Amino acid sequence: MPTLLRLRAAALTASAVLLSTVLAGCGDDAKDEDVTRQELSWKACPAPDEAQGGGPAPTPLPDDGEWECATMKAPLDWSDPKGDTIGLELIRVRTTGTGNERIGSLVFNFGGPGGSGVATLPAFAKDYEKLRTRYDLVSFDPRGVGRSKPVICENDQQLDAYFQQDGTPDDAAERTQLLDSTKEFNDACEQNSEKVLPHVRTTDAARDLDLMRQVLGDDKLHYFGISYGTELGGVYAHLFPKRVGRAVFDAVVNPTQDPEQSSLGQTKGFQLALDNFAEDCVSKTEECPIGDSAQDVKDRIARLLSDLDRTPIPGIFPRQLTQTAATSGILQALYSQDFWEFLTDGLEEAYDGDGSTLMLLSDSMNGRSENGEYDNSTAAFTAISCADAKPRYDAAYVERRLPEFRAASPLFGDSLAWSMIGCTDWAVAGAADHPDVSAPGSAPILVVGNTGDPATPYEGARAMVDALGKGVGVELTYRGQGHGAYDSKNRCVQDAVNGYLLDGKVPPTGTVCT
Repeated sequence: MPTLLRLRAAALTASAVLLSTVLAGCGDDAKDEDVTRQELSWKACPAPDEAQGGGPAPTPLPDDGEWECATMKAPLDWSDPKGDTIGLELIRVRTTGTGNERIGSLVFNFGGPGGSGVATLPAFAKDYEKLRTRYDLVSFDPRGVGRSKPVICENDQQLDAYFQQDGTPDDAAERTQLLDSTKEFNDACEQNSEKVLPHVRTTDAARDLDLMRQVLGDDKLHYFGISYGTELGGVYAHLFPKRVGRAVFDAVVNPTQDPEQSSLGQTKGFQLALDNFAEDCVSKTEECPIGDSAQDVKDRIARLLSDLDRTPIPGIFPRQLTQTAATSGILQALYSQDFWEFLTDGLEEAYDGDGSTLMLLSDSMNGRSENGEYDNSTAAFTAISCADAKPRYDAAYVERRLPEFRAASPLFGDSLAWSMIGCTDWAVAGAADHPDVSAPGSAPILVVGNTGDPATPYEGARAMVDALGKGVGVELTYRGQGHGAYDSKNRCVQDAVNGYLLDGKVPPTGTVCT
């Protein structure tokens, strides 16, 4: 199981419950050339492939803005920059600005790790249309993701079984089955992607970002990082502080935490989101269909999960909704307040024996499309996370930590504690306990924290500001719900972010938006 829940961007819509992400192959080339001097060949974008999540090719924007894609060559091993190269897939839409209105490229990373920017940016470009007045909007599939030398582990049938397994073992037999399944997944990653696994660390992706800056023709990197994208941005700022342009971090990863601390923080964050969901349901003028009080809502969910542990119910044929799948579906819905109504519907249906909506939400979390194909987000998430993080946790350690996780969340504690074993048998050693994001000399970075964020709890924003160093991080607080702030459409947040990215106006540190 992955070490942490995916730190995805919260830019999800009701019509896109299945978040897109990409696979495909890029061949390796041995090129004794200066990759910083390459010229990109921009062409019309193809339809996303299986690893990116599938679906149609991106359509032009309302003003006829055309999407263009290109492949950028980057060293497979940054310690050997003249050695083998891999192809990194980029996507862009040109700015509507002309002449001096254009600042440059604004590069997005929407999170993960493991999310395809090539698939995600077109889906949510309308949210960033104002930024396009002065920037080309650009995103990419980081190495190991989508079309950029994707990490490949198990096939679709094996992944169906992997996500159906009991992720909260109650006895020795279930514990052995979970450990064996996790090792089989990790072994498959090594067998299918051995060459790329040592080279998918966040530091590698940060060096790719600086190469991208140069190839795009920008003196500075202008950057919008969301969720895990804030960690990537922080690592970039640490490595290249003088090359940071205007940068925004939204839904901020706490860079001071090791994987256990991050997982415990998420446990508390999702419990808070569940508390807020339950309170919201019973506070409405009409009767809450899933409980008479907030505590009753949570108690009924707990009973449902306990019942599913013993007896699954029909999900999406031929699969059954297990306790693990239901938990994943609930967690996915808590990423965004826009999904709370689907969670209410899914729970109401599940109480009547129909697990289809919760399973659809679970499929979204796990990157499974309606045709049964998985994107490579789980494989990439695991590979990047395990290459980054040094700690390795065994079953005995998890069992000792269970009481604290259960105290943080009776509903999610077991699941998120056991997820820590995901890197135990990983083939590549982890780099560090946590990333170094200290960036003395960097331009100001606007750091936006959301008090109701379940996946990257609010405290991470302050920790990022402190870790970036004096005079670099500028904290902005949004008192809201969901994973991220800019996509909430809060006018105060968007005005502050747009004011900095478009006009260079740094808001007062400590600004609060409600």
